[in-house]
Amino acid sequence: QVQLVESGGGLVQPGGSLRLSCAVPRFIFSIDAMAWYRQGPGKEREFVAAISTGRSTKYADSVKGRFTISRDNAKNTVYLQMNSLRPEDTAVYYCNKAVGWVPWGQGTQVTVSS
Repeated sequence: QVQLVESGGGLVQPGGSLRLSCAVPRFIFSIDAMAWYRQGPGKEREFVAAISTGRSTKYADSVKGRFTISRDNAKNTVYLQMNSLRPEDTAVYYCNKAVGWVPWGQGTQVTVSS
């Protein structure tokens, strides 16, 4: 059974930083581009960032220059480093394949508030 496990969320003040992690089953991680998504209060889930197996990256305009996606092949883990956080970044963050989603994990809550 496919299981994606996100972690690293929390409460942070505006301007602060967090690093999210996502443990991915190896049979997915080794061959698929991975991505982070988020769903804010009362909003639809949206794309945040993606990374290919060759480490090419793509970002939503709203996070460019502030967020960095990376992957650790030895640990089958995808990361999202989030800097200069804003209240509008408040959301549940999820990882999944960039194309052809598998069942979603539980996500990790990120709250940006003073």
